[in-house]
Amino acid sequence: MQDSERRAWLRLARTENVGPVTFRNLMARYGTASAALEELPRLAARGGSKNFVLPDEGDTTREIEALARLGGRLIASCEPDYPQGLKALEAPPPVISVMGHPQLLRKEMIAIVGARNASALARKFADTLSRELGFAGLVVVSGLARGIDTSAHEAALAVGTVAVLAGGVDMVYPPENEKLYAAIKSQGVILSEMRLNESPQARHFPRRNRIISGLSRGVVVVEAAEKSGSLITAQCALDQGREIFAVPGSPLDPRARGANSLIRNGATLVQGIDDILEVLRPILASGFREPDPECRDMPTGILEEEADRIRAAVEEALGPAPVEIDELIRQLTVPTAAVLTVILELELAGRCLRHPGNRVSWR
Repeated sequence: MQDSERRAWLRLARTENVGPVTFRNLMARYGTASAALEELPRLAARGGSKNFVLPDEGDTTREIEALARLGGRLIASCEPDYPQGLKALEAPPPVISVMGHPQLLRKEMIAIVGARNASALARKFADTLSRELGFAGLVVVSGLARGIDTSAHEAALAVGTVAVLAGGVDMVYPPENEKLYAAIKSQGVILSEMRLNESPQARHFPRRNRIISGLSRGVVVVEAAEKSGSLITAQCALDQGREIFAVPGSPLDPRARGANSLIRNGATLVQGIDDILEVLRPILASGFREPDPECRDMPTGILEEEADRIRAAVEEALGPAPVEIDELIRQLTVPTAAVLTVILELELAGRCLRHPGNRVSWR
């Protein structure tokens, strides 16, 4: 990738209202980030935006240079060094920031996640699992959180670990893990899809969890309360076709209810490393299953004429509750490409919000 296109790629990825799905749709339609950037203001205006502004080119250049000064680099989803697990996602993060030893991202990975307020026994078991999985040749991925994440990273440092952050790769969170962060940067990989200097916020953690599971062949949950972030990671893994493993716990401990529920619903029960390797060995070193693409290159002019014709119907059909795009197309009996175009324009205008499961709603 040439420097000019790398800057355009990052600029498009950093544009407001352009998430991974919208980025993918734009690239499918226009072919290059530079061409998509030229069309964005017009598309946003068609969607109803009155003050759409592209990111400053200088900010993009400064982010690339600042990351380089920290010893990091950007990897675009079209580049060969981009992790294969993420590349196989339906809508990969368009660009990731990486610090440390990116060659670890070429190896097979396994995620270990769990409770922040984990019990001493759970932390000890996570330590044992992480260490043994590392010596078995797997890179351990986690989220640098307190509790289970910390134990997993610490145990795998000697053989390779990846910490996925909810903020920029230069933002240490939680602060008490500053020494661990420095050790992982020196011996493993720090990775994020967020821009530099961006503090972690609540809405960022599900996106981080999606990357944790996407990198990995499977996710091991060691202690997790009901409705915890670890269960969000497990759900991401399920959506991505990854394996789900769970360590059973006492029914009297609320921290074990999430993991026990996963086992009840079909996750592999883990009592030791062999339970994990037995499932993973047949699929290690094979490619990740890639989803069928939703979008196709389409003639721009004809597409926009169709979009104009059905725009009012699409806007009327949308509401505050998320609806599947396929259901919109079925009810309206209109061309798929035209519906996708209207939704794309509404997204860029900030009027339409995309949800998991290919669903959309009014923002």
